[in-house]
Amino acid sequence: MKRRTAAMGVMLTPFLPQLGVAETYPDRPVRFVVPFPPGGLTDRIARSLAAQLHESMEQPFVVDNKPGAGATIGSEFVARSKADGYTLLMGSHASHAINASLMKLSYDPTSSFEPLSLLATVPNMLLLHPSNPANSLKELIAQAKTKPGGLTYTSAGIGTSGHIAGAMLASMSSVNLLHVPARGAPQAVQDALAGHVDILFDSTSLSMPLVKAGKLKALAITSRERSPALPNLPTMAEAGLPGYEVLLWFALYVPVGTPKAIVNRLHAEWRMHSMIPRFARH
Repeated sequence: MKRRTAAMGVMLTPFLPQLGVAETYPDRPVRFVVPFPPGGLTDRIARSLAAQLHESMEQPFVVDNKPGAGATIGSEFVARSKADGYTLLMGSHASHAINASLMKLSYDPTSSFEPLSLLATVPNMLLLHPSNPANSLKELIAQAKTKPGGLTYTSAGIGTSGHIAGAMLASMSSVNLLHVPARGAPQAVQDALAGHVDILFDSTSLSMPLVKAGKLKALAITSRERSPALPNLPTMAEAGLPGYEVLLWFALYVPVGTPKAIVNRLHAEWRMHSMIPRFARH
């Protein structure tokens, strides 16, 4: 019996420090890095989750916006941070999928981070200023073909889903579209509202109130299926571009090497809050 007890003690010894870490974590404020400016959907999701984690874990989860270079500045900051659970990243399609194919990164979107959980998936909408005469995707494509320099479209920045959505539209419809990147989603929306650009691709979560108020005109949604909130709005595929689909996704990450006990604790907290239905609702 003594030998068995001793053997069990030896086996458990490597795990005891992690068990202690999990019991005391967090014992100070946690930095929650958002690699985009304040006011966009990424920022909104992060702040909602941070408030819930603050309440349940009894420590502040402080949102730290580090925008720039298509989400790479904030992402690199987290990748190089200490792997102790006190620096989280609000990752997304831009920081972990699109950028890897468009840029030479100083970090690896796969091996530099430990994924904690998918937070939300949201489609974009193809939006116009109400003064634009096009009332369908086919009419917009025809309009673009008659304009020598092509139409302009804006997005939250280079490498974002809005940028890719516009590039896909141009490629699949054989028209010229000039990308005019904004400094984040709020500025892109303002440029579209002011009529400074022809087209905006923006998330349903942010732009739906503007569509319902008549301040922007929606021609199509970029998901595979229609939105229950806008059942009369066709998908891009239905509107004339079969196979077209663009979805935004958001996920929570920590630097690779973060103690497994902390990773499990954060994942468990996330599952308790279950934000996905609220933010993924189209």
